[in-house]
Amino acid sequence: MATDNLIAKLYASPKTILTTKDIALIWEETNTVNLLTKIKYYARRGSLIRLSRGIFAKNKEYDPKELAASIYTPSYISFETVLREAGIIFQHHDATFVAGPYPMSKKIDGHTIVFRKLKDSILYNGLGVKKEKEYSIATPERAFLDTIYLSPKFYFDNLRSINWESCFELVKIYENKQLVKRLKNYQKYAQ
Repeated sequence: MATDNLIAKLYASPKTILTTKDIALIWEETNTVNLLTKIKYYARRGSLIRLSRGIFAKNKEYDPKELAASIYTPSYISFETVLREAGIIFQHHDATFVAGPYPMSKKIDGHTIVFRKLKDSILYNGLGVKKEKEYSIATPERAFLDTIYLSPKFYFDNLRSINWESCFELVKIYENKQLVKRLKNYQKYAQ
């Protein structure tokens, strides 16, 4: 009965992806050996799906963006993923693009996740990043700036929906004069 209560506690959480830390907090388990033993037991029973080291799903109906943002902290969904959803680029990418502390690509359970490294002063700055469901995601303006910060000659299909006033406020967090010049050039191009 007590063990079923542990799974019920996990399923009461709105998260579809759970890290080992999340599970420890939900179960209020401070003993690492006990925690890992319980997790292993429930993964073998099929009550938890192990996706990667320290990352689990409650079932196959999980949110791939939540998975991508749970791999590293801090991180947030950005770049082509946000730009495509906002209609700023039209190219479809199967990968989920994430701003994070390390540059790398991972393939987990059929999902490709591409991390692009931003320096800490940018990554830790929450301006233009909003909490959506159980993960953080950049606004289209923040994703646009992240993209031209790392890829100066990136091609955009439709810049009409960009809020330029917001971009000129957000560009200050990058502390980069070349980025301000690029932003002005893209604004001219969009008009």
